[in-house]
Amino acid sequence: MSGGVGPSGDILLPKEEEIEQKVIEDHSASFSKKDHNQNQKPRKAYFSFSQLNALAVVIVLSTSGMVSIEDFTFVVFSLIYMYFISKVAFPTHSPSAEPPVFGHKNKLLGIYVITGALIGIFLPIAYIFEGILEGDQEGIKAAAPHLFLLASQVFMEGLSFSDRFSLPIRVYVPVVYNTVRIFTITEWLRSEISKVDQENSGSSRRLYVGRGLAIANMAFWCFNLFGFLLPFYLPKAFKIYYSSASSSSSSSSSSKVKD
Repeated sequence: MSGGVGPSGDILLPKEEEIEQKVIEDHSASFSKKDHNQNQKPRKAYFSFSQLNALAVVIVLSTSGMVSIEDFTFVVFSLIYMYFISKVAFPTHSPSAEPPVFGHKNKLLGIYVITGALIGIFLPIAYIFEGILEGDQEGIKAAAPHLFLLASQVFMEGLSFSDRFSLPIRVYVPVVYNTVRIFTITEWLRSEISKVDQENSGSSRRLYVGRGLAIANMAFWCFNLFGFLLPFYLPKAFKIYYSSASSSSSSSSSSKVKD
């Protein structure tokens, strides 16, 4: 979740300028080997374990009738649009997959992603299963859209980290999905607050658990969007992308002059 439970829900790290400079240098080095890489057959991409799990959640929720046609249409449209802007607006500058903005190994980032997965995926799954046992139809109906969209986000973030997509596409997925999910979480919280003494609403203990889980998701994902993705992740990713584009252009110009 990149900022999004995938490769994206993250935090600002120390020595960012050094890390950023190293990433840009790595891009420059990759461009100098472009001709060699183009002669090599690209490796076939496979779905990761987390992607397969997310896809399973998406399929189960879709076939169970818990997902509205609007949410399903949004996922399909976002997938098509991702491929569209990757060709028209943000093409890749290197034949190989670009490295993550904050590097491959980061313990703090790993903890953040696990926390997001726990709050946003695992606990809502447990909440929905318990709701099935207790007959809390309203709670299930309110929590399902957020879970469906977050699972779809995890799956698409996995796709965006392949060599077919550039860094701006990696930003596009968590920013767009995080924004839409805030509205679904708002509806979830509103439903939990208003279902007092309603039929098919479960026990009073479940009522407080549902409210607490909705509030926790609202706080976490609002911070993820407004405290990390927009002010830090997005500008940093675009800076690296356009810096590497400039390096690629300079490298191509030098090659033409030599020829």
